Formats: sequence, C-alpha cells, structure tokens
Amino acid sequence: MITGYLGSGKTTLVNYILREQHGRRIAVILNEFGEELGIERAMINEGAQGSLVEEWVDLPNGCVCCSVKHSFVQAIEQLMDRRERFDYILLETTGLANPGPVASVLWVDDQLEASVRLDSIVTVVDAGNFLRQLHEPREAGSVTEAYLQIAYADVVILNKTDLVKDESGHSTLEEIEREIKSINGMVKIVHSERCQVDLGDVLDCKAYGIKHSVDLEALLTKPVDDNVHDSAVKTISFKVDGPVDLGKVNEWLGNLLWEPSDDMEIYRMKGVLDIHGSGEMHMLQAVRELYEILPTREWREGDKRINHIVLIGKNLHKDTILEIFKRCLISQVSSHDP
Repeated sequence: MITGYLGSGKTTLVNYILREQHGRRIAVILNEFGEELGIERAMINEGAQGSLVEEWVDLPNGCVCCSVKHSFVQAIEQLMDRRERFDYILLETTGLANPGPVASVLWVDDQLEASVRLDSIVTVVDAGNFLRQLHEPREAGSVTEAYLQIAYADVVILNKTDLVKDESGHSTLEEIEREIKSINGMVKIVHSERCQVDLGDVLDCKAYGIKHSVDLEALLTKPVDDNVHDSAVKTISFKVDGPVDLGKVNEWLGNLLWEPSDDMEIYRMKGVLDIHGSGEMHMLQAVRELYEILPTREWREGDKRINHIVLIGKNLHKDTILEIFKRCLISQVSSHDP
C-alpha cells in the first residue's frame, strides 16, 4: 500500500514502478476522485516489455480508505479473477487517508486471506513540506494524517530531496529524518528525487510475514530513542528477561489494544517473545486492534532469550505498559498462583 499527502509524489512513484523494466507483473489501483462517480482505475503492467492494460473497478462509495471495506474487498476479489496476469497489487491511497483501517482489512480479512497478503506500507513524503504538514492545526487531542502515515509505515520514501536546501530556509534532511524516527523508530527511510528508487525497497518487503522474522530480529537490535517529549505520536520499546505465559500475554494485549486508557492509542506493535514451554522464538505483530503471535524459528545455542517489544502510538505511557507486561512473566504468574 502506498500512501502520502497530495503532491508528495505517490503517483510519480506508481508511474515509475509501472514503467521501470523490472520484469514484475503489477496491478495498481489508483484513486480517481471526482464528483461524478467513485471509480478507481486498475492498471496492469504485464512485466518487462509488456503492454499497459487498463481495467476498471467500480467502487460506488468512492475512497477506499473511508468506510468502504466491503467494496474494497470486492474490488480485490475482482482483480483476483485475473490472478494469472499479475504478481503484485499496489494500492495508492488518497492524500488524506489514514492507512490503519485499510491495513487491518488487508492483513486479516478472511475473504482475502487465501489469495492476497499485505506486504508493506510505503509512505511518500515531500521533504520540503513535511514538517508543515506534520504540525498543521488540528482539534485538541487529535493528530494529523501526516503523523498516522508515518506511524503505520514500513518504508518512508523521502522524496524531492533535491529541493531542500539549507540556504532556502527549509528544514534540513537530517532534521526531517529525526522527526520521522521520533514518530516511528523502526521505519526504513529511503531518499529519492522524483521517486526514483530501488524497487527492492518497495516490493517484496514481507513486513507482515513469518519470513520477515529474521529482518525483525535485526530491526529490534537497533536502538530506539523513546525519550521524545514533544511528539504526539512516538515510538517506545522495552526488553524483559524471562519466559512469559502466552495466555497472560494475550490478556495483556487485549487490554492494551481493545480497552486502552482514554488518551492512549496503539497504531503498530512488533516484537519477539520468549514463550514458556516453547523452544521456538515467537513473533508479535499488531495493527490497531488486531494482533497475532506466531512461532518463527527454534531458539539457537547462544541466543539471548528475551522479550523485546516496540510500540508506535499516541500518548504511550511506557512505565505503565511495561509494569503490566511484567505480570506475564512466569515468575510473576507462579508467585500469584494459589
């Protein structure tokens, strides 16, 4: 899924992907907003040297990112009728889209689960205007779409870097990167001019699959600066030694994601868990209120068996979250058994 503000370069990226001689067959769903019909155009690139074929998918309710789950699922299913013609589907969202709801649908929707999987969320950022968009006036207690698009992203394409110059008064790229990392400490940042990027940074990221567990382990070794005090949305992380009770972890997640405190919101979670009684490392992934815990590989000799969790959200109370998680430790569970 490709998201980003209007003018950030999303369509430029899509056009680049469609025209690059990469040998991949890609179907792209583009938002075509207009007052007449909510129609989305799906374009299929037949691969290297292939022709560009246009199909039309009718979404009567318009924007796929606004309460049109069933129409969106139906649109994907229609594309799947032509499954032999493409290997990837790219969804370009509107500039005012919160990618969270669509990501949830793509990740776990039962109707789509057998035929498609969410690979990654790619957010395109206009380097020259990002900070202004980030801090646009908003209602008290709410955050801008720019925050949400960064929070949910697996990859951020920092576009139009050639237009950011110190002497012009624009923020430097280093400052923009710091701001992005303060919101999402796990995101990969790719610089680009006119969205000319290595397609390996956009396709086959496998950010939501078990095969991503090796990358996740490496990602979790990177330091996350969670001492951010002036950001409405930020990343926090913690490590806890000792095996945990899976049932208690599920209970912790249920309370955290489904019954959070009034001012706290969780957007993304990633982590590895040391589950009591299992010889396998487990991977935790969550998008909004949905989560899964799956075994990935055997713990190896020399591995430091640890629980390491990273959360991205709004008004995150790290001390409280950590304190309650520690109740999942077998040592804590056993000590409270009658």
